[in-house]
Amino acid sequence: MHETNLPTRRGMLATLAAAPLATAQQKRPRIACIVTYWAAPSSHADWIITKLIDGYWWKGAHTPSRVDVVSTYIHQLPESGLGQKVCKAKGIPIFKTVREALTLGGNELAVDGVVLVGEHGIYHTTLTGQTYYPRWWLYQQIIRVFEQSKRSVPVFNDKHLSTSWNEAKWMFDKSRELNFPLFGGSSIPFYFRKPEIDLDIDTPVKASVVGSAGREEGGIFHAIDVLQSFVERRKGGESGVQSVQCIHGPDVWKWTDQNPWAANLLDNIRTSFNFKPGHFQATVREPGVTIIEYRDGTKGAVYAINDVGWTYAAEIVGRKDPFLTSMLGWPAPFAQYHAANAFEHWIVEMMLTRKEPVNAERLLLSTGIVSYNMESNWEDGRYSAVGRRVETPFMNIAYRTTRGSQFETGPRPPVRPYIRGFEK
Repeated sequence: MHETNLPTRRGMLATLAAAPLATAQQKRPRIACIVTYWAAPSSHADWIITKLIDGYWWKGAHTPSRVDVVSTYIHQLPESGLGQKVCKAKGIPIFKTVREALTLGGNELAVDGVVLVGEHGIYHTTLTGQTYYPRWWLYQQIIRVFEQSKRSVPVFNDKHLSTSWNEAKWMFDKSRELNFPLFGGSSIPFYFRKPEIDLDIDTPVKASVVGSAGREEGGIFHAIDVLQSFVERRKGGESGVQSVQCIHGPDVWKWTDQNPWAANLLDNIRTSFNFKPGHFQATVREPGVTIIEYRDGTKGAVYAINDVGWTYAAEIVGRKDPFLTSMLGWPAPFAQYHAANAFEHWIVEMMLTRKEPVNAERLLLSTGIVSYNMESNWEDGRYSAVGRRVETPFMNIAYRTTRGSQFETGPRPPVRPYIRGFEK
């Protein structure tokens, strides 16, 4: 355990480790938070964990948290001064290992849920542009505690599972093998929408386009997960992904002109924002498009463009006008603090009910699409702006979602700073 918390925490930790584990009906779930980096207020750890501690904004009101954060592990601890301050102010111990955080310094799993925030920090970037956040490395340590304790608890994983399909598939498979709910992905599908609409289950979606500003791996993932949150609701359910391709630069517009379904949906996004014809071609300096072909023939494209937040448009069989909704900006001053509010609600719901808020298959497919999007432009150590079409027959992940709409509605959070429990 981090020595700054030792003097006042030993007795409490011994009691926690020895106490019977809670059920959702008996007491508040105890949560271990496994973190890569917790420094600037923009770090995902700060957005997520502080709301698990003190509550969050949901459906137009502040909602007290219904879980207790009882331990943390921070991989890049010396660089995580903000995390150290928050944990000290809130009386939360920082352990030296993932295992100790999950066992509360004992020999067996001693928490009721795990929140893994492997986003941000100083980590290397691969040739393909992927930042190797050690999510798989941290996750496999969590799995080791589950296996040794012969018991598992719900796990939340922020953003995509890992940089590679093989690691992501292993992570997903372990959740099924050990029978624990797995939740994660992007916060954007749960964010406020304009208009406040969703696709009905079994809508006959023919093609979809998402526009967003994300160009790097993390930003692309947000847009891909937005796409998946809609297309999984199509008639027949999710069928899996047949291929992925990525194009950069001026060739994006050549491909668009050659594919009228994408051009029409992109133009509907343009007109919904009252932009002039040719707006994206004239203003986007580094355009990109990720092209997804699904096993059932459904088509998808995610554009890296400006000025549209995250906007989804779909061509629906039998309808003249496309379906279109936008997930727009956050309120100031430090607006992004509120990005994860809806995430908090569904994290807490999973910890209480032991049920996945969304199918974990969605997280797996979004991870795979992003991974092969990043690989598409590279072959034999050479980069090509017009990426190769990567066939993905192994991404034959089929499922049907039955979830209702899960995005946030009601008045937006008030514009005021978060009170952390310390002055500076």
